[in-house]
This record gives sequence, structure tokens and C-alpha cells, in this order.
Amino acid sequence: RLANQIPPEILNNPQLQAAIQVLPSNYNFEIPKIIWRDQQAQAKKVALQMPEGLLLFCTIVAILERFTEAEVMVMGDVTYGACCVDDFTATALGADFLVHYGLSFLVSMDTSAQDLRVLYVFVDVQIDTTHLLDSICLTFPPASALDLVSTIQVSILQAVAQELKAEYRMSVPQCKPLSPGEILGCTSPYLPKEVEAVVYLGDGPFHLESVMIANPDVPAYRYDPYSKVLSREHSDHTNRQETIATARSAKSWGLILGTLGRGSPKILEHLESRLQALGLPFVRLLLPKIFPSKLSLLPQVDVWVQVACPRLSIDWGTAFPKPLLTPYEAAVALRDISWQQPYPMDFYASSSLGPWTVNHGTRLALPSRPLCDPIKTPH
Repeated sequence: RLANQIPPEILNNPQLQAAIQVLPSNYNFEIPKIIWRDQQAQAKKVALQMPEGLLLFCTIVAILERFTEAEVMVMGDVTYGACCVDDFTATALGADFLVHYGLSFLVSMDTSAQDLRVLYVFVDVQIDTTHLLDSICLTFPPASALDLVSTIQVSILQAVAQELKAEYRMSVPQCKPLSPGEILGCTSPYLPKEVEAVVYLGDGPFHLESVMIANPDVPAYRYDPYSKVLSREHSDHTNRQETIATARSAKSWGLILGTLGRGSPKILEHLESRLQALGLPFVRLLLPKIFPSKLSLLPQVDVWVQVACPRLSIDWGTAFPKPLLTPYEAAVALRDISWQQPYPMDFYASSSLGPWTVNHGTRLALPSRPLCDPIKTPH
């Protein structure tokens, strides 16, 4: 749309271009877009929310303050991904514009009384495709059936798959409403049986582990674009059935709603209705971050269900003194559904198993490049 086009006086500003040159050339921080959106919003105070790995580039504050009229600040709390839009803190700090550097456009946008405007910036990352292609060709025999996945920052995924189609049976799987090939730590597609290996482009195992949990029989590989190493990966996640069995005898329940954008009030309401129907008492707790020490302050609760990040329970559930279930695991404990094998990684999938997931029953695709819209603060 014409209204969303960055004006030439911003895009071609030689002083702005010179300032951007100090940033890494293989990272696209979309500085002109931020400046244009800031001007459109007539923002007075801008908050930048960045994942920990990008905080070293927070000096872009100087660029933004030089080329806008706004005061710019960096939010120092850890950001785990696009599911952690911290609109609560941004509003409390007096910000009227939030720039969230993250992954997908996960938290719904709507009008709120605070009229906080949010812009998602994906930070496209360019990688050495020649080395990647050579690594794959040296590792897998011709005609192998391979799937390619990554996070939304790696925009060259389709191009890489196209290059490899001459030698391999390539596929870029999709778990809607995510983009083709895109995965999250809590959301990954089931891969067809004929797939011989899945290759993840990224620098950490967290997102790849999501695919591995959902597809335990498919060999998984990770290409690190920074170290330029292609390695075989293995998952050692513990079986959660014993924890669920313990939860079935619980007399009192605790429901935690994450307040960093990850929590879904719809899921919380579903859990509340199920516990009420079964006559099970429960307490509600709103937390930005969930720690064992916090939950130990309520020893009367026998089992906790956290509507925040499923991986918190899957990866670190054993660190908590009481069972800490995901909404899916709570559904199994309450006998709403039988235990699924393999474990479903469908927290944001529109084709998910049930109402204990965020987008169950919806078929809407996430916009690949969302506009700057008002955001409704989650309750």
C-alpha cells in the first residue's frame, strides 16, 4: 500500500545511510522503516525490545534519536521470542510506540485504551549460501528426501531449497499459520514418513528441538551460519507421562497466565471451565516469568498448569517441586484427550488438537510483514 511505502527522503537520506553502515551488513534492522512508522505514529517515547543476542546492537538508539523527535529506550528484560511482547512494561514506562525485534507476528493486534503501537522487526539474516549448499551436498547422498526449516529471520530458505532440488527431493514444510519452513520452539509440523532428514538453519538447538520432539524418528541436522558447521543433533527430552500421572491425583490446581504476550486468556478460560465442571478447586496466578521459588510460596497447590511457554514444562519441568503441566498435558491429566505419540508441538498451529492451544479452530495466516497497528494489552 502507498501509505506503507517509506518516503525517499528517509530511504535515500545520505546521513542515515552512513549511520546504518556501522551496523553489521548481514543484519537488516529496518531502521528506515522504524523511523517512518515513528513519524506516522507521532511517537514521543519509543521502547525497543530485543532478544538477548541482539542487545549488543542496541546502540541503534543513537540513530533513532538522531533522525526522529522521540525519546528512545531499551527494555533490558530478557526476550525469549515474538511470544514475549512486553506491552505491560512498555506502557508502564510511558512508551507510546514499541519496536519488538523477534520472530513471527504472534500476539494479536487490536485497539487498547493505552493506544500502544507495536512494530515487529524480524531482522533478516543473510548467510553464506555457497558454504551451506556445499555442506549439504557433502553430507547427504543424491536423491535423499530432505526437509528444510528455520526461523523467520532466515529469508533465503526457499531459494536454498530451490537450488537443491536438482540433486535432492526437497521440501519446505509448513505449520500454518506460520510461514513455509518456519518453526517455533513450541510449534513445528509433522513430517511425512518418506523424509530421510530435516536440516535446520540456525545457531541454536532450541527451535530444532521442537521439530525433533514432534518427529523423533527423523534424523535432524543443524547448520550454524556463524560457525559454518553442519552437525547431527540428538534430543534427550524426558518422558512427561509420569508427571501427568502424578497430576491426576491432585486435589488443588494452580493456573498460571504468562503476562509477556505468551499467555492466552482463551486457554485460561477453557482450563477454568474444565476444572469447574469437575469440581476441582484452583487459584489463578499472573506471572511474567515462572520460577520454582515463586511457586513454592503456595505449597497448598498440588499441580500447576502454565499458559505461557510449553517448553518451560517440557525442558525444565523437573526443576519444580510440584508438577508443572502444559495445557495439553493438563488435558491428558483431566482425561479430555489420550496421550499422543509423538508429542504434539502445535501451540500456535491453527490445525491443533484442541482448545488448549492458542489458534485452535482458526485458519488465518499470519502476515509475513505486519504493519504497525495498535495492540490490545492482554489480560
